[in-house]
Amino acid sequence: GDVAAVDTTTDSVPTGSTLEDSGSTTTDSGDPPPDNTLPEMDPVRLLARIAVVIEVDVHPRTLLLAGAEIIGRVAIITGGASGIGRATARRFAEEGADVVLADLNPERGQEAKEELEKSFNRRALFVQCDVYKEEDVDNVVARAVAEFGRVDTVLAAAGVSSAVYVSGEISSTVQQMDASHLINQSLADWERVLRINLSGVMLTDRAVARAMIKLGIKGSIVNIASVAARVPLVGGAAYNVSKAGVEMLTRVFAMEMLPYGIRVNAIGPGFVETPMTKGLADDPVGNQMMHTMTPMGRLGKPLEIANTALFLACDESSYFTGQTLYPSGGMMV
Repeated sequence: GDVAAVDTTTDSVPTGSTLEDSGSTTTDSGDPPPDNTLPEMDPVRLLARIAVVIEVDVHPRTLLLAGAEIIGRVAIITGGASGIGRATARRFAEEGADVVLADLNPERGQEAKEELEKSFNRRALFVQCDVYKEEDVDNVVARAVAEFGRVDTVLAAAGVSSAVYVSGEISSTVQQMDASHLINQSLADWERVLRINLSGVMLTDRAVARAMIKLGIKGSIVNIASVAARVPLVGGAAYNVSKAGVEMLTRVFAMEMLPYGIRVNAIGPGFVETPMTKGLADDPVGNQMMHTMTPMGRLGKPLEIANTALFLACDESSYFTGQTLYPSGGMMV
């Protein structure tokens, strides 16, 4: 009745073997043995993961619970040190992917990398990156290929709510609202939002697609757009326009990538509990506004967006391309 721990980084486990030796606490080199225990997960997912690793014939729906289609794949996540990006990194690692985190903040990025390695027993890499700098984005992809040999999927999640927003920091959107009205906004502020939110996504998509084509990988590209691509927000013109651009970029690039078997889709979240919305959530007026605009009457959880990203990254969404999914609590009804 006991279930032995299984190393999910291998394709199979030899018959009759376990990953624990008979009480030894060191390897032949004298180093402590590696920690091959699985992270905590619900019993159904644990059993399904074990079934995949030892190649037991189980129902395909059970395999989906184990994230069978993303085990061993390599994912790049921009903005991966906080918010939706970090939640998605955790979700992908939980389901067996190796993850490359790209973020502007080196401290949070390194912390996120170590969390993935320790909590999920997966390989991870952090690369500092400004997504609006072409050389930085190209370096992330080059490092990913050098380290892991491939790139199977990307989540382009790096973005800002305004020109003064700093990745991972708590936004003070309410105080900035009047200043961000178009009649008061500087061209430099307008261009900064578009460079990060739109050009940054384009550069990410392009660099990853080039690598996939060179390696012959029919991968999946996922962009973070927003309901703001469709819903105008007073004081948020630059953000609205940048996210509308991401949605159209996704559609055009999806058509261009058809000959290569690369799918391109987007996610348009509603209001989600992240540092970007924290300023609004802490302000009574802002908090009421978000809840009033959301028919379900609550903010989304980063994990709910991560689950959408997981679906689009794996082959369960194989008939999706050029689409934007809206996990937004009913805002797009």
